[in-house]
Amino acid sequence: MDFVLDGGSITLIVLGVLAVLVLLAAVKTVPQGYNYTVERFGRYIKTMKPGLNLIIPFVDGIGHKMNMMEQVLDVPHQEVITRDNASVTANGVTFYQVLDAPAAAYEVNNLQNAILNLTMTNIRTVMGSMDLDELLSNRDEINHRLLKVVDAAVSPWGIKITRIEIKDIDPPKDLVESMGRQMKAEREKRATILEAEGKRQAQILAAEGAKQAQVLEAEGRREAAFRDAEARERSAEAEAKATQMVSEAIAKGDVQAINYFVANNYIKALEGIARSPNQKLLMLPVEAASVIGAIGGIAEIAKEAFGDSGGSNRPTTARGQSTSRPPSAGQ
Repeated sequence: MDFVLDGGSITLIVLGVLAVLVLLAAVKTVPQGYNYTVERFGRYIKTMKPGLNLIIPFVDGIGHKMNMMEQVLDVPHQEVITRDNASVTANGVTFYQVLDAPAAAYEVNNLQNAILNLTMTNIRTVMGSMDLDELLSNRDEINHRLLKVVDAAVSPWGIKITRIEIKDIDPPKDLVESMGRQMKAEREKRATILEAEGKRQAQILAAEGAKQAQVLEAEGRREAAFRDAEARERSAEAEAKATQMVSEAIAKGDVQAINYFVANNYIKALEGIARSPNQKLLMLPVEAASVIGAIGGIAEIAKEAFGDSGGSNRPTTARGQSTSRPPSAGQ
């Protein structure tokens, strides 16, 4: 039996196909990491988030598909004139992320080109305000200043600049050679200064050692002088004590003590005269017997001090004779 489609069947089929097409047009799937803007008759009305979304078919349409992930832009090489008129070439990278899809879609045209040109302009501004030495040694400061300036400029666009990094700074070759010679001269200068400082420190230490040695030597001399003075003091005390004893003996009327005192001083005087380096001839205006008599007095003092042993040794006169008279013939 032949299958014949009448007008009603065809209408149902057409309506079914239209319903499928309308459903497909109304359902939109947004992948993760993207936001879609929805426009109705060319006017923005809403933003579709990742997942399944519905729109009014044939009335609403997709405006912009915005990538919400962090993205990177390569900043090409560009020539920069520093503050001290040195010409260098620099390049870098810029990392950014879209935070507000409608603002990024409708507040600026050609978003990446705008960010790239803004970054290049500020690189010339920031690096041009620095000297060459400061430029080569302060990349972190350059990156920080660039990030602050560019991020403030793109914030109305719903963009967040997460990082700006300067990759290469290339001075001219002749300038690099000059910097190499300068660095070598600086290192030689520092080596000379360190060597001079070492010699100076060595001289200071040597002077300190000599000073300490002199101080110790002076301390030794002072100690020796103190000991000599102490010895002389004790000798003087002993002599004073001896003189006191002799004086007491004289006061008691001891003739031998007087002889001892006179003989002692007399012998000291003769000793001083004999020790004179210019004295070749000694003339004594006194008799030697007087000195012998004085020595005899010393012997008597010694006998009195230690005691007479049986009277066997009698005192002698100044001429060495016995003080007792010889017995007479009749005795």
